[in-house]
Amino acid sequence: MVKTPKRPVAGLPDKESLVAFLREAGEAEKADIARAFGLKGAERRALRDMLKELEAEGRLGKRGRKGFSEAGALPPVGVVDVVDRDADGELYVELVKSSEDAPRAVLMPDREGRGPAPGMGDRLLVKFSRGVEGWEARLVKRLDAGTNRVLGVIRKGGRETRVEPVDKRSKDVLLVPAAQATDLRDGDLVLAAVEKGEHRYGPKRGKIIENIGREDDPRAASIIAIHAHGVPTGFSEAVEREAEDQAVPTLKGREDLRHVPFITIDPADARDHDDAVYAERDEDPANAGGWIVWVAIADVAAYVRPNTALDREARAKGNSTYFPDRVEPMLPEVLSNGLCSLKQGENRACMAVRMVFDKDGRKTGHKFTRGLMRSHAKLSYEQAQSAIDGLLDDATGPIMEAILYPLWNAYRTMLKGRERRSPLAIESPERRIIMSPDGGIAGIEPRKSLEAHRLIEEMMIQANVCAAETLEKTHTPLIYRVHDTPSQEKIFNLADFLHTIGKPWN
Repeated sequence: MVKTPKRPVAGLPDKESLVAFLREAGEAEKADIARAFGLKGAERRALRDMLKELEAEGRLGKRGRKGFSEAGALPPVGVVDVVDRDADGELYVELVKSSEDAPRAVLMPDREGRGPAPGMGDRLLVKFSRGVEGWEARLVKRLDAGTNRVLGVIRKGGRETRVEPVDKRSKDVLLVPAAQATDLRDGDLVLAAVEKGEHRYGPKRGKIIENIGREDDPRAASIIAIHAHGVPTGFSEAVEREAEDQAVPTLKGREDLRHVPFITIDPADARDHDDAVYAERDEDPANAGGWIVWVAIADVAAYVRPNTALDREARAKGNSTYFPDRVEPMLPEVLSNGLCSLKQGENRACMAVRMVFDKDGRKTGHKFTRGLMRSHAKLSYEQAQSAIDGLLDDATGPIMEAILYPLWNAYRTMLKGRERRSPLAIESPERRIIMSPDGGIAGIEPRKSLEAHRLIEEMMIQANVCAAETLEKTHTPLIYRVHDTPSQEKIFNLADFLHTIGKPWN
């Protein structure tokens, strides 16, 4: 719908008013302009001449058969292709059907976080707006995202250069124009776009969008997965700058928890440390044999404020994505592996919950607090387990009596409450893939299930229960993660299986 100018002009407008109107409206047909200015008869014919003059002067451009817009302007809404990515990782889009003077627009992060971020070659429906540094586009809807692009390997033979898709289910082998093939080598991994046109006979034509790397690189599997699933990579300069400007907050509005000897227990190869734990005997005579259990997590919200560049980027990415040889983090490394990682001996902002359990493992109370903490030790699951089993090292020896024994005794008390709840326990074997320095697979070994794993799991479950109870108590909207009801077929299959082992079940 075309906007009416704020001050309708009686009679034929001058050229400046007409250009200003189209700048505000985005685009409009002659009939819409005439209606907005109240023009009739001869004035409409004069308007037609004025539009032609402004077009000849290069101040207006045609939009479709009848529409006009300010030269170099973009319509309010348009169908675009993602055509470029700059050094900061920002994507640029162009109208699918555009005049030569139509500018590119930078694609802004999707604030709603709807699915994987757009990638090179995707086709989108976007809204355009003028930004401080140029045109900006915001995602409305994905169209044929990915269907007009192919991730493949260059194959050279004779005079032809082809792109063979890495997805063996795809039959879109593309021919690459000779002009684009000069810098390509056999075995290059590329992203190509299927060019529009008739392809009734023979291979389709393709345009190389990006040369990604080598097919025989052991890290190619991760590269293929990143591009095939549209995993966003890198950060814009604005996001990096915002992250670099962050610092550990002061104690203002926070409880000083640096005296609490929290420790982190994580996989040996963990790149960051999200949570820490501590337990001690409850000195309250009314809770004899009971325990105080602390769980602290990194307070990411202290650094990622609503509607900032960091917040918009995090919403667009949705999560960190882990590959065997790399991580594509949701937040820049200065945060993900720095301020938001509970590093040993360093002050860190945290959200902590103090939970009280009685001697039978029943949770009798809890309290959340925003705090400033300092991890007293960094242990792997294997280190913590070995210490409890009697094998101490330089890290576990000094903290055995004061931290590790109380932690395990609190956990064993919590197990009494867990046994009463009778939760479903599924023990499934896991395998750990050992990577070589060049990105290849050096070996595969079973991952041991340790009591240390279950300790952290139980304490985190209880912390999440506390969070849910607190949110419900304050009538805050929240989402529960629940398992769907099994299908009738699965129930019948289970009944049949139980019958075969002598456990009839109706």
